[in-house]
Amino acid sequence: MADVLQRVLALLAVLQSGKRFTGAELADRLTIPTRTLRRDISRLRGYGYPVETQPGPGGYYQLVAGRSMPPLLLDDDEAVATLLGLAALGSTGSASEGSIDEAALRAFGKVDQLLPKRLRPRGAALRASLETMPTPAPSTSAETVSRLAEAIARRHVVKFDYVGATGKATTRRVEPHRHMHLHQRWYLLGWDIDKQDWRVFRLDRVAALLAREQTFSPRPLPTGTGLDYLREGMNRHRRRVVLTIDASMRAVADAFHRQEVELNVVAGGATRVVLTLDTWQWLLPALAFLDADFTIEEPEEFRAAMRHFGTRLSRDRT
Repeated sequence: MADVLQRVLALLAVLQSGKRFTGAELADRLTIPTRTLRRDISRLRGYGYPVETQPGPGGYYQLVAGRSMPPLLLDDDEAVATLLGLAALGSTGSASEGSIDEAALRAFGKVDQLLPKRLRPRGAALRASLETMPTPAPSTSAETVSRLAEAIARRHVVKFDYVGATGKATTRRVEPHRHMHLHQRWYLLGWDIDKQDWRVFRLDRVAALLAREQTFSPRPLPTGTGLDYLREGMNRHRRRVVLTIDASMRAVADAFHRQEVELNVVAGGATRVVLTLDTWQWLLPALAFLDADFTIEEPEEFRAAMRHFGTRLSRDRT
């Protein structure tokens, strides 16, 4: 019986990739006869796993989505990663009812029910030993995210109420194209039908979401990716800043961990930093923690402001 269980679990692990496999491919990968493979496929179906079969030439086996979620097969590292991921997601937001972070906290407490017996002590130890720092961020509705995902997949126009940054409420009709997650915020990139232009919407400001039967044809994105477009909008009023710091890349990355930066090692082991900022003062905390010499290459205004600041600090006012 142990051999049968081990064989079925091995088959499940292969099928959970979501790919289609011919019977010959599966039998060869698992080194079992095709007759045994058919019996093991039947066992999986009996356990509640929806395995789709296409007989005849060009036939295949594929694990497809079912109406209910069957037990999930995770190896040791995947189980640990799942717990850590849920803990990290649950620490971001206000845990309001129906939010993604609140759902993550609930799921975190249930994962042990899916863990095999040998992994439950490790899961319990991880939960008991783990602390996560709450990160202030607006909660986003899990239902909103999932319904938008369906609309994107089916190319359905959506309608929703939206409150902008100024507090003004509007009703929008949008062709949804991409979900995006950046700086602890969830966004939607879509084509605003009434404004006839691309727009980015914060999902925590979306309400009364309705997916319509009206469909749309995919449009080419305005940039390479949705995140590129989002970053361009955020950086529209920022300045490109380039500086060289006499410190290792690891130390610089730690100091600038709250900023989106491009780092490269230059001659002598120094680090070249490229980022965008709206004011030079944001450089001060990271540079103070590094305690290393640096040169601001651009922009000139930032270099002059830092030089003036240094002069102020060096004045003897006693």
